[in-house]
Amino acid sequence: MKKNRLKRISLISMMKRRQVLGFLGGTAAVSLVGCWRGESISAKPISSSTQTPTPIAIAQTPTCVVKPQQTEGPYFVDEKLNRSDIRSDPSDGSVKPGVPLRLVFRVSGIDGRSCTPLRSATVDIWHCDALGVYSDVRDFNGDTQGQKFLRGNQVTDANGTVEFVTIYPGWYPGRTVHIHFKIRTDSASGRGSEFTSQLYFDDALTDRVHAQPPYAAKGQRTQRNDRDGIFQDGGDQLMLQLTQDAQGYVGTFDIGLQMT
Repeated sequence: MKKNRLKRISLISMMKRRQVLGFLGGTAAVSLVGCWRGESISAKPISSSTQTPTPIAIAQTPTCVVKPQQTEGPYFVDEKLNRSDIRSDPSDGSVKPGVPLRLVFRVSGIDGRSCTPLRSATVDIWHCDALGVYSDVRDFNGDTQGQKFLRGNQVTDANGTVEFVTIYPGWYPGRTVHIHFKIRTDSASGRGSEFTSQLYFDDALTDRVHAQPPYAAKGQRTQRNDRDGIFQDGGDQLMLQLTQDAQGYVGTFDIGLQMT
């Protein structure tokens, strides 16, 4: 049965998709934002192996930041591949090269005026490799069917948190650099809901990363954020704020989902 999409809050359209923080009231919302801005994550070096990484210290306070949905495509494949480190291909153990990226999602549920960590939600991410190739598809880049690199999901814990280790994405014609994600609630029963969108990167940072191997072998990318039609539909609210550690980059993405 087709899943019902999570309701968007009417304020999104009224504010032309700007961040919505009014669910807790004006003063409470300001306090909540200030709390998150004051928090930091403890970044540790990311190993180039596929071992489970050391967990990041995550703040316990939920956030009610509503983000816009975006198109699913291309190439969501429900691999049911539950893992944190998505760099490897399970078929042969090979690891995709690239600048390591540790990505944390903090998911909250909004029910009326209540905002709480959303537990037991399934978060999928998928994206292309350093040369713009997706796994488990047949397209203009070739046939990778049966391979499952750079795909995986995690289930949110009691704090609404999941963590992935991946690489900084490459590019392919027609799109700016991005990561796809999908959040599903109660997916096992078939009665849950889902939220699908994309994450984006600062163009200047992407330029620096893509000047390095293996990205540089593909040449200069042809699309930037401001010229990407999908990014123009709320992409400024879906930017990843990254910090650098000894091996790569670390980013945390906060999202609140309307549950009623």
